[in-house]
Amino acid sequence: MWQALSQQLSETLMFDFNINERSKVHGGEISECYMISDGEQRYFVKTNTRDFLPQFQVEAENIQTLRDTSTVFVPELILTGTSKDHSFIVLNYLATKPLDDNKLSFKFGAQLAKLHLWGEQKEFGYDQDNYIGNTLQPNKWDRKWHRFFSEQRIGWQLQLLREKGIELVNIGEFVQLVESRLASHTPRPSLLHGDLWHGNVAKSAFGPICYDPACYWGDRECDIAMTELFEGFQPEFYQGYESVLPLDFGYAERKDIYNLYHVLNHYNQFGGHYLAEAESMVEKILSY
Repeated sequence: MWQALSQQLSETLMFDFNINERSKVHGGEISECYMISDGEQRYFVKTNTRDFLPQFQVEAENIQTLRDTSTVFVPELILTGTSKDHSFIVLNYLATKPLDDNKLSFKFGAQLAKLHLWGEQKEFGYDQDNYIGNTLQPNKWDRKWHRFFSEQRIGWQLQLLREKGIELVNIGEFVQLVESRLASHTPRPSLLHGDLWHGNVAKSAFGPICYDPACYWGDRECDIAMTELFEGFQPEFYQGYESVLPLDFGYAERKDIYNLYHVLNHYNQFGGHYLAEAESMVEKILSY
């Protein structure tokens, strides 16, 4: 694989790039991550099986979409490609640390708000389906937010759960309930990062950086809600966000509905305690 990657990288960069340093980098549970270098230039590489290429291609498109907004800072895409048995995505390499700086947290919150204000879109969805982690994320365009989220987010994950033999709730009834709970909320479609937990945000020499997006046009509160799901964001982040774009009334109740999507997805991917967490969230939503 490394020889094929070196050759394709050389063709993209238009100079010979020979890998003489390669070290594994801590990454997610899905792909293996490396830093590669020719002694001068360094790049970040994610690798997986050859049939994983479409997911890397969608990730590349999402990264470029965020870069085009000139709001949040994301890595520069270099290339996606395959070898005989592997697929890979190559990004520029930046040394990072956890985003634990007060000023940078405030700055990232303000940048995220600017992302959510960027662009004009009348519908919710995206031009193509993408992936949330390793799970297909449908993005068929819909003018009604309550219908989009209840069907293509909650209903989709509950159906995946049913295919595992788990009937958490009556899908039709619960989807209708979610739709009714969101019916009076009519947000402006915002371009979302889509997978905004603390592991996908860091600080770099150039300021706050985010990566691994799962973009679509949705309610901006979905991004904010996920930042609260697995903790890790400082109070200054929220202060920075609200200094540009205050949250709407009722967010605290909608937050549980939005985060149920991610908890269900985590169970569908990883199993374990996430099912009990999903059950608790469903009970809370039913009690409203």
